[in-house]
Amino acid sequence: MTAPKPPENTYPEVDRLVDSDYVGEGWTPVEPGADPVLYGHAQISPRGRFEVRSYQTFTLTYTVGRFGLDDTGAIRVVFRAMGDTGRLQTTDPADDNYVTARASNGVTLSVNYAGRGMSARPRWKSLTVNVSNGYMREGDTITIVFGDTCDGSNGLKLQTMVETDFEFKVLADVCAVGHFVPIPDTPTIDIVSGNPVVWRAVLSSLRRPGERFHFGLKAEDKWGNPTPLACAEVRFESTLPVEGLPETFDYPLGQRSVSFDNLRVKEEGELRITVLQRDTGNTVAQSHPMLIRQDQYSGYWGDLHGQSGESIGIGTARSYFTFARDCAFLDLTSHQANDFQVNNKFWSYLNELSHEFLEEDRFVTFPGYEWSGNTAVGGDRNVYFRNEGRQIRRSSHALLPEREDLDTDAPDANLLFEALSDEDCVVYAHVGGRYADIAYAHDARLERSMEIHSAWGTFEWMLTDGFALGHRSGVVCNSDGHKGRPGASYPGASMFGAYGGLTCFLAASLTRDGIFECLRRRHHYGTTGTRLFLDVRAELAAGGKCYHDDPNVFPDAGFDTVSRAMMGDIVQTEDAEVTLAVEVSAQGPIERIEIRNGLEVVQTLRGFSEDDLGERIRVVWSGAEYRGRGRETNWKGQVRFEGASIRRLDKINAWNHERKLEQRGRDVVVFDAITTGNFGGFDVWLDDVTDARFSIETNLGSLNGSLSEIGIEDTVMDAGGLERKVRVFRLPESNPHRTVNAKIKVPLKTGADNPLWVCVTTEDGFQAWSSPIYVFR
Repeated sequence: MTAPKPPENTYPEVDRLVDSDYVGEGWTPVEPGADPVLYGHAQISPRGRFEVRSYQTFTLTYTVGRFGLDDTGAIRVVFRAMGDTGRLQTTDPADDNYVTARASNGVTLSVNYAGRGMSARPRWKSLTVNVSNGYMREGDTITIVFGDTCDGSNGLKLQTMVETDFEFKVLADVCAVGHFVPIPDTPTIDIVSGNPVVWRAVLSSLRRPGERFHFGLKAEDKWGNPTPLACAEVRFESTLPVEGLPETFDYPLGQRSVSFDNLRVKEEGELRITVLQRDTGNTVAQSHPMLIRQDQYSGYWGDLHGQSGESIGIGTARSYFTFARDCAFLDLTSHQANDFQVNNKFWSYLNELSHEFLEEDRFVTFPGYEWSGNTAVGGDRNVYFRNEGRQIRRSSHALLPEREDLDTDAPDANLLFEALSDEDCVVYAHVGGRYADIAYAHDARLERSMEIHSAWGTFEWMLTDGFALGHRSGVVCNSDGHKGRPGASYPGASMFGAYGGLTCFLAASLTRDGIFECLRRRHHYGTTGTRLFLDVRAELAAGGKCYHDDPNVFPDAGFDTVSRAMMGDIVQTEDAEVTLAVEVSAQGPIERIEIRNGLEVVQTLRGFSEDDLGERIRVVWSGAEYRGRGRETNWKGQVRFEGASIRRLDKINAWNHERKLEQRGRDVVVFDAITTGNFGGFDVWLDDVTDARFSIETNLGSLNGSLSEIGIEDTVMDAGGLERKVRVFRLPESNPHRTVNAKIKVPLKTGADNPLWVCVTTEDGFQAWSSPIYVFR
């Protein structure tokens, strides 16, 4: 399982983002007057391929054009907002990311870096080099060294995600008027994945006997990039016989992933596939569980929300669809560019791509976009059309120079719903930079679900706000990824704090029609990125009416008389209570399952009891500052287990490897972490616990007590903000419970809906939420 030195052609060729009629800020052409003879040109050295998060030094040379570069004029090098390259700096020559600049004719140069505010989206990050005490003539040069190591700096720390054509985009204000003109032939490098550190074996979660499915295998580097630097001789062990799966396989160097397609299992049961080294028998990877069950529905996994480099993200739209299918092993996806960056030509191109990649019964795509209105006018929505060729209804033309189709805009969310009223489409509300205000605007005919987790964080309030408003919405989770990795969206080392989410769609078929029926019935559940199996059903002793649609919105909605209802259903019953049947099967051990009626936790299920607890203590921090853009909470502090000694430390949701979470001495853990509504933390296994105490000291509060007082229930330190808290509780030394089946009696309230749903938390830090069953009496 080693990573041999790769040959020159190990990295596969990928699509490159090039200037065209729909590339650049707002998908506009490069400014016509930007002639390199007049405005100058730039070159970068060295060029080539460089490993993610490696230290490098690059020299960019700008040669002045025929216009010259006037006194107080400047050049500006701009970078994509969603990259996480080290923050450039000019003050400490010995520190990382040090930048210098010099002029060939000796004029004075000042260098300033701004993370935001000096350059337009999508290139917020900018380095500006100003000329003073003179001017520059044609042929003079400005030389910028990124990662200058002359005085001890390690160099420039590259970003964590793979990117073909990482740009050093140069603009010039040659006349010193404050107008920066982009010069053509942008200097680029390629940023490639590193050595493999973990293998991933990926299965879906529910299929019927004899139904075909695929099994994915890949190796990832430290930052979650599929890497072609892995090779292995493996064999497969499965809990059920799998038609089409070879006994052994030679994983080839140069492949980012391998998919075994057209597999089938004939008998019912739970399928798990283990990948082992052929020579040693060591486990390489274990798959998610997949239930083989004769049922009306199968489970299909999708990430329907992300962007590419033509708007605010990274990579091309074509590579986005390719990654979703071939590297994330998704069953369905959609591209969701911000509407104010989508001109008509790009909209047509996205429609062409969704049609090209559509392969029903294998990979389903939907044409769509993100309606990106400010929260004041309704906030972010996702729009999905069943078919191509529909009119895009933008929130604005903010970054589009075209004005001939302004009359097609829908500048607030209520106008959007009005414009879409006759369309065959589905809408989600979500939280991104802008969050959706579902009190301001909501149309239950179109807006069927709330996105409650993405790379931006976890937002249960998006769903629960609607309970009091009488909304009957389902749960979805997506990545809202901006790094070109839909379906496997790691947050990297910058502004995103969570791994991207996924949704399991319980549908009769993997077709557009099947998925749309599922969406309109809310027959789906969301996770923070794992592919666990989840089934939630309400058993009605006296039976009830299961409506085909929301009777509050469609008074003539038909219904079936039923004795059971599934997640997402709207049910009327005369019963005073229902029995909620819950089944969970996960890749790792299950920590807890919360059974909820609206905002109330009715019961918490675990596979273990108080008698099973050991000397393993879990400490987790969670929450956010508030609902808006600045929601990120920074947690700094330490936990001391005074009198005990730490035998083992395991991290939870520590996605940014450069943030501190480590053991100090025998009894202390120090941390510097962020949360954005989600949670992170650690487990410690302790020795010498007699009379031991714990103390938690953070920048947001403290908590202390006797270690013996920590039990199966949470000990909580509230920290204000938006559900900010630290929780401490005890777990078994080892938890073998990856499957939980239970039935719970849930009393029903009268006079309002009973939104019955569950939240599953696994020991490895993932969560899942079922769409509520809306029961009313």
